[in-house]
Amino acid sequence: MRLYRLVIVLSFLLVSLNVNSQTNEDDINSLSIFSEYVKAKNYDAAYEPWMELRERNPKFNSAIFVYGERILKYKIKNSSDEEKINYINDLGNLWNEKRINFPNKTPLGDVLAKSAQLLYDYMNELNMTKSDVYDKFDNAFITDSETFNNPKNLYTYFKLIVMLYDEQLKSAEELFTKYDEISEKVEREIKNYTNNVNKFLSEDISESEVELSKKDQRKVKSFNSFLKAYDQISKGMEIDLGDRANCANLIPLYEKNYEEKKDDGIWLQRALNRLFNKECVDSELFVKILQQKNMLAPNASTSYYLGIIKSKEGKSAEALEYYNQAIQLENDGYEKAKILFRIATKFRKDGLFSRARLYYAKALKFNPSMGKCYLAIAQMYASSAKNCGSDNFTQRAVYWLASKEALKAGRVDSKLKKSANQSSRNYLAKAPQKSEIFSSGREGETIRVGCWIGRSVKVPKL
Repeated sequence: MRLYRLVIVLSFLLVSLNVNSQTNEDDINSLSIFSEYVKAKNYDAAYEPWMELRERNPKFNSAIFVYGERILKYKIKNSSDEEKINYINDLGNLWNEKRINFPNKTPLGDVLAKSAQLLYDYMNELNMTKSDVYDKFDNAFITDSETFNNPKNLYTYFKLIVMLYDEQLKSAEELFTKYDEISEKVEREIKNYTNNVNKFLSEDISESEVELSKKDQRKVKSFNSFLKAYDQISKGMEIDLGDRANCANLIPLYEKNYEEKKDDGIWLQRALNRLFNKECVDSELFVKILQQKNMLAPNASTSYYLGIIKSKEGKSAEALEYYNQAIQLENDGYEKAKILFRIATKFRKDGLFSRARLYYAKALKFNPSMGKCYLAIAQMYASSAKNCGSDNFTQRAVYWLASKEALKAGRVDSKLKKSANQSSRNYLAKAPQKSEIFSSGREGETIRVGCWIGRSVKVPKL
């Protein structure tokens, strides 16, 4: 009897193994068939075997969802009316299914944001309102802002609230708050990718870029691609916001809300930042908010803003004291570099070039890819040319220095490569030309540039 039972159990096991083996073979075949069709961009032929495997065994391989997205996007693009709507809805379903079956490969915020973007892209076909779509983006941001990272999605999210504000469906306060939230998110991403790029920069970029392995080149290219996209978002948001956030609009709003919000450190900080960025620092409200924030929760930015106020009052020594205090209070290297850059730029605008260069150099130590520091230094060199040479030749030799400095910007920041090269060419055009070098007999000579610059430059060889 025991032997009979053992035979029955073994029989069932063998049948089960055969069935599983057959099923696994069918899944492999289906995956192979539709994968080849997708690679050949024959999406119509791929659709049926892909759908069969998707319905039969969605956990079999994540390629079901990677290739499935391509298939459905093709179907959406090449269909119309109800069929198109069905494919649009199914693409949203596919992303949700991927989240269920491969949660580790499918961040929630990313899925929700992509789904919201899909609705935005096909608002007319789906008969959705801007408010409906905005609410989807808002839910994604509130649910998981950490993985809501796609630059396009973030920009669409902001663009929608601007449109809703213009249609009087969102208040000014809601618009500015959302601007701050999305800007802070974008800034966090920029900081993250900037720090990643900085790991691959050489300390000496005076003559050429550091040589990287192909793998590292791909990494840096990817980081720079995201940085370029986030930079475009920041600029786009500023353009979209436009005069909606000028001093005439901001000051009454913040004055109205001040008493209610004066103990809210986040509100105070955001109000300060917005008023400063829109050049509203001469207003009494800016000073009042600054004093309140400094009393409630002093930090690096309040010290910097106090330095600005003292500088405007003509109290340079006190201003410098506050600037240095701001640097000491900031512990994060990336944020410290931003403060140093602001201080340097203030000195540059005041004509204090030597001090400005010192602070630009300090900023570069904390953020080596801050190429705009090199462009600023180059501009200061160029603007000082007439004052820093004993004759026409040595004065114009300063432009060689400016050209070299400008090129450094493009080496550390790919976004600036085009403008850096253009600036370099412009400076070189103002430097002594070959005929002048020949007639002067100074080929290869090292010229010491005086005044505040205090640098040496070598006359090019012919």
